[in-house]
Formats: sequence, C-alpha cells, structure tokens
Amino acid sequence: MSVKIIYFVHGTTLDNIEHKSTGWLHGDLSEKGIKQSIELKEKINLNEIDLVISSDLKRAVDSARYTFNDSKEILQDKRIRECNYGDLNGKDTSLVKYEEHIDANFPGGESLKDVEKRIRDFCEYLLNNYNGKTIALVSHKAPQLAFEVITKNISWEEAIEKDWRKTKDWKPGWRYEIK
Repeated sequence: MSVKIIYFVHGTTLDNIEHKSTGWLHGDLSEKGIKQSIELKEKINLNEIDLVISSDLKRAVDSARYTFNDSKEILQDKRIRECNYGDLNGKDTSLVKYEEHIDANFPGGESLKDVEKRIRDFCEYLLNNYNGKTIALVSHKAPQLAFEVITKNISWEEAIEKDWRKTKDWKPGWRYEIK
C-alpha cells in the first residue's frame, strides 16, 4: 500500500505580509497569493493528480480553488490545518518559535507533536481510502514539516532546520510517499 503526495503550501497571505502567524485563524490571501495560486497551474502536471485535499482554513481552501477548481475535485480536511498557536494565533511571527514547541504546547494551543499525530492519522486515512493514488494537498507549514518527519524519518529539529522557508528553496510542490 502506498499513496503519493504532492504538497502545496497556500499562497502568500495578508498576515504573511504583516509578519503575523495566522495559525488556526482563517486568513486571507493577498493579491500576490492569488497570483501565485493561479500561476501554479502552469508549473505542475495536473494529469498526474487524482484528487486534491485542502486544509479547511480559508487561505488553503482559496489557494486550492484558484489552482485546481476547474480541473479537480477538492475535498477539505481539518487534520491538515496549521498548528494551533493558541494565544499566539494572529500574533507577530517572532513570538511563534517552533523549536520551543515540539513537545510543549503553544499557550492555549497545541504542540508540533500534536500536529504530527493528526498527520499520522491523516496518512492512515489516505492509505485506507486512496491506495495507489496521487493526492495533491494544499496546506500549511507545520503539517508539511510533519510530513518531512514522518516520510523521511527525521527529527523535528532537523525538519525545522532544513525547512525551505529558511533555505529559500521553494518548489511548485514537494513530493512524499506514505506506505
């Protein structure tokens, strides 16, 4: 059993521009984020994708619709939401320190290990329902890092250190396989 994942992070949001960590708030795409989502269509092979699953948060749903709405079925799943930063949802990004919240919950929120648990459950769901398929996911930072941890068998510390947001190595889709 295996499922291929092509992982897309939602487009740039107004909060991104204002250096806010949106967390479980819905957030709105900026003009740049809308343009990124529309232009993504030209950078990917839509024919290899069997289904699109988006986080249920507005910024991811909107990105998925701009990219895939006229070509693919789009489902939503709350398990691939961003990390719940609790009291820090919508606050300055400098306050959201992933390194300090691998095991410890954000105040009033969850930890990165909690996100990993959600993503492991989601992976089981995919294996049980979409074996042999290629699924496009439109989601967020913490779930993507959880896929790095799960599929590459690396630590959270390593995933955080190698995060493309730090290395500036954006791609039009990251590929993972779950087995």
